Amino acid sequence: VQLQASGGGLVQPGGSLRPSCAASGSIFRINDMGWYRQAPGKQRELVATITSPGSTNYADSVKGRFTISRDNARYTVYLQMNSLKPEDTAVYYCNADIQPRVWVASEDYWGQGTQVTVSS
Repeated sequence: VQLQASGGGLVQPGGSLRPSCAASGSIFRINDMGWYRQAPGKQRELVATITSPGSTNYADSVKGRFTISRDNARYTVYLQMNSLKPEDTAVYYCNADIQPRVWVASEDYWGQGTQVTVSS
């Protein structure tokens, strides 16, 4: 199983980005999916999570600006980021709890990270 993230980049303050992350490989079921971020010199922190039925949870710092969504048929999670601020600059990592086969327990998987830089 692999998670492949894409869609980061450089954007001016107030701008938008929509990174995505697709799971591939042997997949029976994907449970929770989410996005985390890590800024230089800081610990990795939760940004947003989404359950398989679609319930969401957000860090206070991104509420009202970011929206997490998923396409279960495509094994893909998205993060719509609006009104970006310089403090949103970080490497963004996707995460998923994946059950690879029917009789195998689920495991946590991480994507490789995508850089988001907010600067004028």
